[in-house]
Amino acid sequence: MKDRIMGRTGYTCIRHVFCSLNVLIWLCACGILGAGLWLRLAYSGYATLVPQYSFVSADSLLLAAGCITFVIAFFGCCGAWFQSRCMLITYFSLVILMFLAEFMLGTLAFVFREHLARSLKEELLYGIEKHYNITREPGTLSAMWDHIHTEFHCCGVRDYTDWFQIEAWPEEDRVPDSCCMQRERYCGRLDSEGRNKELWYKEGCATAIQMWLITRLHVVGTVGLVVAFLQLFGQVASMILFCTVRHKRSSHTYKSYDTTNT
Repeated sequence: MKDRIMGRTGYTCIRHVFCSLNVLIWLCACGILGAGLWLRLAYSGYATLVPQYSFVSADSLLLAAGCITFVIAFFGCCGAWFQSRCMLITYFSLVILMFLAEFMLGTLAFVFREHLARSLKEELLYGIEKHYNITREPGTLSAMWDHIHTEFHCCGVRDYTDWFQIEAWPEEDRVPDSCCMQRERYCGRLDSEGRNKELWYKEGCATAIQMWLITRLHVVGTVGLVVAFLQLFGQVASMILFCTVRHKRSSHTYKSYDTTNT
């Protein structure tokens, strides 16, 4: 009797914690989807930062991550709440597939990091050359670059010369006004003696953003550890529930899982 009570208590505790955790993850997935939709509607310029790879823009990544997390959390929550072995094993399989995908993408990104960095720079330069325009409407490519220049105190991809003679001003060596340390109207245009170049940011945004990410590696590492822990807990808990649901359904009183009977 004591073993049955302890077993029932342990099963109930794991089931409730697992269900509650997946409800929380489900709500987070809804938030991620909302953020992705907001970026898609309000900041469409993110897609034109890298025109050829617009499918990996910030809004697209958030929408994909939100959809995948939403589906996985749905199977986990419903599987635990309704004690469905089919949903629990589906949840377990999806988490395994997600872990393998993360590992594969991480490995490929590390192996081909130099090629990816070079391709990204080329795409950013192509976006500046072909898609930049002088209008400053919210959410456009111009507004995106203005925000990047102001936030990271940089100019261009490699340096400010990336803005010289682009299609928006094909015969001028100038930069957007957001490249100026003290932003003023037309401060991005060269004066007759070219002295105002000293008032432009010298560092390229690729280097500035890279340094910004390096200084925040501890945040990336913490997030990675939390995600790994949640995945591990989800796999273990879903398998425990999967193995015990059959025995719980076989009688009105919960029985401990006995490996000698299998």
